[in-house]
Amino acid sequence: MIGIVLCCMLAYLLGSIPSGLIIGKVFYNKDIRQHGSGNLGGTNTFRTLGAKAGIAVTLADILKGTLAAALPTLFGYDDFNALIPGMIAVIGHMYPIFAGFRGGKAVATSGGVLLFYAPVMFLVIFVIFILSLFLTKYVSLSSMLAGVGAIAYSLLTAPRDVPLIIIVSILALFVFYRHRANIRRIMNKTEPKVKWP
Repeated sequence: MIGIVLCCMLAYLLGSIPSGLIIGKVFYNKDIRQHGSGNLGGTNTFRTLGAKAGIAVTLADILKGTLAAALPTLFGYDDFNALIPGMIAVIGHMYPIFAGFRGGKAVATSGGVLLFYAPVMFLVIFVIFILSLFLTKYVSLSSMLAGVGAIAYSLLTAPRDVPLIIIVSILALFVFYRHRANIRRIMNKTEPKVKWP
């Protein structure tokens, strides 16, 4: 029991690592919380620091979720569902103790959890995200559609995996909740669009 508690604590701390803040301050001498949307995630990093930094932050945020989900396996707690520490890492990403509880929007880290637990699902929702981004040019809308796609995929392909359906639904709710301001801007047609080269 103590080991499981420690596993969950470590998952939260992993999720709390503020990739965008670290990369911004170390390599660009910028606190990205003071620029753009003020968010620590990959999207604001892309807009504030450029493509290289944005890719680095997105990959780091994905790997946080993947590593957190792998903790039960790494520490020999195979009976402990990997989705639980994964979800805790997502909470850490949204509310990081290392960055004043101001974090990202749950998208990349949630994807990282699914990359470990259900890699085919990860690929499917990644395709949904890219297609939606190409068609709508809205990162926020594409993120939310990917969340809906994850729920649909889990219901259609793994109807008996109740923990997966529940956790995926919770992660999708996190994504929608963290994008509530974006939803208002989309409705008001003031949400920034991606500018393709």
